[in-house]
Amino acid sequence: MRVLLANKFFFRNGGSEAVMFQERAFLREAGVDVIDFSMQDPRNLPSAQSADFVERQSYETAEGRGARMRAALKLVHSREAVRKIARLIDRTRPDILHCHNIYHQLTPSIIGAAKRRGLPVVLTLHDYKPVCPVYTRLQHGQVCSACLGNQFTNVLKHRCADGSLGKSALLFVEAQVQRLLGSYEKVDRFVAPSEFMRQSVTQHRFAPDRVEVIYNGIACSASSPTPEDQGYALYLGRLSPEKGIETLLSAQDAIAEQVPLMVAGTGPLEQSVRERYPKARYLGHLSGSALESTIRQASLIVVPSEWYENCPMSVLEAMALGKPVVASDIGGIPELVMHGETGLLFPPGDRDALKNCLSRLMNDSELRRGYGAAAHRRANERFSLEQHNDALLRLYRTLVDQTDIRAARHPSSDTTTPQE
Repeated sequence: MRVLLANKFFFRNGGSEAVMFQERAFLREAGVDVIDFSMQDPRNLPSAQSADFVERQSYETAEGRGARMRAALKLVHSREAVRKIARLIDRTRPDILHCHNIYHQLTPSIIGAAKRRGLPVVLTLHDYKPVCPVYTRLQHGQVCSACLGNQFTNVLKHRCADGSLGKSALLFVEAQVQRLLGSYEKVDRFVAPSEFMRQSVTQHRFAPDRVEVIYNGIACSASSPTPEDQGYALYLGRLSPEKGIETLLSAQDAIAEQVPLMVAGTGPLEQSVRERYPKARYLGHLSGSALESTIRQASLIVVPSEWYENCPMSVLEAMALGKPVVASDIGGIPELVMHGETGLLFPPGDRDALKNCLSRLMNDSELRRGYGAAAHRRANERFSLEQHNDALLRLYRTLVDQTDIRAARHPSSDTTTPQE
């Protein structure tokens, strides 16, 4: 089997890239030929197909009205991406296309290029883009469901993109163009990393049988890790409003002597929260062994999100290392954290409830150990990397078996259709 993976970043930029690179490594180890398609960037990891990647582009960095207009049009529909992926498919003859985070720099228009060549297409829903033009389901910092009924005019009405009419109009046009092209309708199967995501996109947009829940996976040892507990709570993630970092820091500020807090991450609120909440210890960005060591030594992990999280890797990483999790009861988080069994859930944004959860666990080491052991068992039984990979490969094989690729392939083309 030959699998074409498409993701706009080819470096570890976030959770979607973490999942994509996990899957890529598994496929290569399983003897599957993997073909890469992405955007050029000096931070990219090595790839045999790097010459086929699209040029680096960003609407935000374009200077001048004309340049910004051209960049905006490329973010709606990238002729370069369609042309290059068409040539790549014609040359390498993959059996299936799996899209991850393709929005803006690659655009969903590449789906049509693959379908015209007879390829089945899988799209992992790392965010809510098909049902929310700003992808977060946030309206000025508050959770929102206004566009779930395909009423994308709401993004204009409420200026959801940073309060900017121009940015909001661009995202509205993008959503409408992809609807006219039928890009998402051409996808054979969507992968939803949570049941919450599946429900979000099947209410009004996609038929339920087109969306399959495959939770993100995590490498997890068969035996429970040796308990390490250095007496601190740990937040790991982006320092931005939707992550609930200010709620957490405000709650911890009143109980700092009882609940020491480590904060691992960077983001737009970093300077502000460092100044306003000096009782926490800020570690900056951590990765690799440094991040794993910090998680291992924590007493608990706290995930205070105030947006509809999908299947956060931070929760899975904590569970795999036998750590209890204190988290907001929102989005896909309750599918991972079992309240009163593997951790504690609290209403999002409720500072007092969060404070009580932190105090309860930090004052009871036996409870922490019990929750941590149960969290490890649950990670091993429900969210192991092996289960994720097996489900993904089964999906590929099912779709490939259903598609007569050899008979449907087209000869090489560049710009032979209006869309290409």
